[in-house]
Amino acid sequence: MLTVIEGVYENGQIVLDHKPKTSTKIKVMVIFEEVNEIENIPQKRPFGIAKGTIQLSPDFNDPLEDLKDYM
Repeated sequence: MLTVIEGVYENGQIVLDHKPKTSTKIKVMVIFEEVNEIENIPQKRPFGIAKGTIQLSPDFNDPLEDLKDYM
């Protein structure tokens, strides 16, 4: 079975994002993936981008007919 744990290689050391769930000696494989730093920066969404796209019905807060027995 293979388990993938991401991490970072820096200054000759590999730092994993979290500790693997094993206490025995196991074989590991290391694959280096080159990543541009620019790609890792998430783009900020402009404030109010969804304004006007969601509309609630006028009777949104009115009691539901199905729940009359419980009120």
